[in-house]
Amino acid sequence: MGRKPVDFLAMKTDQDKVTAELIDSDINELKMAAKKLFDHTTKLGGLAVGTSFLKWVASFAAIYLLILDRTNWRTNMLTSLLVPYIFLSLPAVLFNFLRGEFGKWVAFIAVVLRLFFPRHFPDWLEMPGSLILLLVVSPNLFAHTLRDNLVGVIICLCIGCYLLQEHIRASGGFRNSFTQPHGFSNTVGIILLLAYPIWGLVLHFL
Repeated sequence: MGRKPVDFLAMKTDQDKVTAELIDSDINELKMAAKKLFDHTTKLGGLAVGTSFLKWVASFAAIYLLILDRTNWRTNMLTSLLVPYIFLSLPAVLFNFLRGEFGKWVAFIAVVLRLFFPRHFPDWLEMPGSLILLLVVSPNLFAHTLRDNLVGVIICLCIGCYLLQEHIRASGGFRNSFTQPHGFSNTVGIILLLAYPIWGLVLHFL
């Protein structure tokens, strides 16, 4: 009769230990899950920030080269390819802004000037005008599918590679491409065009 309280206390102590061990195990699993979630979120967030940053860099490099071609560069390369490059690499904030009402008004004014006041429409505005028109009238297949797709990244890479090899060929070699007038800025700008698509391909195949 005297053993029952002792046995009961022993069983209760064992149950408390098992319960405490289960709770500790669950807490450890939750800690591990939270740590994995934090690591994955940090990694994906860093990759997303890197992609966004390179998009800004590539877009501004392409816009810089486009302006330079219309002013001082005057190269024989097919620099009109910079228009689809900008279309495919433009950050979403600028793309949606230019595709909205503001872009429509700009495109409307450009078309009116080109049709009815051609003398007041300078040649250097043709490429920017074409870009605005492309942004405004492009179907959703190109505006929202190709831009965020592997196909768009590959197209940007092909454009960047073509412009780089044409620039090097026209300069007489890679070393000469840095020493000619405006050569350093032109070459660096074209090299920056390759940063975003290469990064996009690396992320796709990770």
